[in-house]
Amino acid sequence: MSDKKTARLVLEDGTLFKGYSFGAATSVPGEVVFNTAMTGYPESLTDPSYSGQILVITYPLVGNYGVPQFTEENGMLRFFESNRIHIRGLVISDYSFKYSHWNAVESLGKWLADNDVPAVCGVDTRQITKIIRERGVMLGKVLVEGTPEPEQFVDPNRENLVAQVSTKQAQTYGNGRHRIVLVDCGCKYNIIRCLCDRDATVIRVPWDYDFTQLEYDGVMLSNGPGDPQQCGATVANIKKAIALGKPIFGICLGNQLLSIAAGATTFKLKYGHRSHNQPALMVGTNRAVITSQNHGYAVDTATLDPEWEPYFVNLNDGTSEGIRHKSKPFFSVQFHPEASGGPVDTEFLFDQFIQNIEKCKR
Repeated sequence: MSDKKTARLVLEDGTLFKGYSFGAATSVPGEVVFNTAMTGYPESLTDPSYSGQILVITYPLVGNYGVPQFTEENGMLRFFESNRIHIRGLVISDYSFKYSHWNAVESLGKWLADNDVPAVCGVDTRQITKIIRERGVMLGKVLVEGTPEPEQFVDPNRENLVAQVSTKQAQTYGNGRHRIVLVDCGCKYNIIRCLCDRDATVIRVPWDYDFTQLEYDGVMLSNGPGDPQQCGATVANIKKAIALGKPIFGICLGNQLLSIAAGATTFKLKYGHRSHNQPALMVGTNRAVITSQNHGYAVDTATLDPEWEPYFVNLNDGTSEGIRHKSKPFFSVQFHPEASGGPVDTEFLFDQFIQNIEKCKR
């Protein structure tokens, strides 16, 4: 790799990791987070929840199956979770310059370069992960040889990232019996696919859109990036929807926003949950599920209004993985039942949401 440009990851505590560049020739600041999933980098890189973040993948070999076709299906890219890459930078251990997969059309490095995203390989990603686990999530910079260095470390959570990634105008998908408003806080395409597969018409609206003026059967609150406290306009609309009484289902950031509307507070986790193997327990049962997760904030369920209760709890650290109303058709989960990537153990929650809608129609 002597002909390759050098690249570095610098953490805000001064820790330095030297490697090589295989993406765009640019240097960027961001929040450094890690993901322990073994597969699914096309889905992760296009997940809007990673907006503003430098992603460290702990699995040692990345890029070996290239990048899939950019095929559009029902107004969405079939093999991705949005229409572009959302991470600020990528850090991996071993990069596979040669790729092989029936569906691959180009290399990971070319895709990153075309999207102006820098990437570093040849570093000890597990050491980076140990540092973050011990000291907590921190800011960092990806620095590529021959490019200007950003002057400062930048905390993306101080910005309204949701406003940046949300759709700018209403869009409609499918033509099913159930009219579902999807509040787009940075939604993954597979949420839309899972709803359309269940005979729904999905009306995707901006994060701050007053959807309560529309005719709808249920509300889906999507995932998204950053600090939930930035989304006051969304919370205000959720409170109106709660008063209307129609079914509500929240995922990831949507769980946090529904919880805030239900009186709860949120807090930032030490290093977040980003993986495909997080175990969660359905409260009040012995049923455990393996879940896909990507979040840096959590809900303090002790601060929920008394009409609400915990729904799922994380079996690793005891943090909240969901809430539900004790008598009304409102619930949400912190994990990703739509997966993509990851296990589909909890896709039944979409069926539960549709059942709530059908019950309310009777």
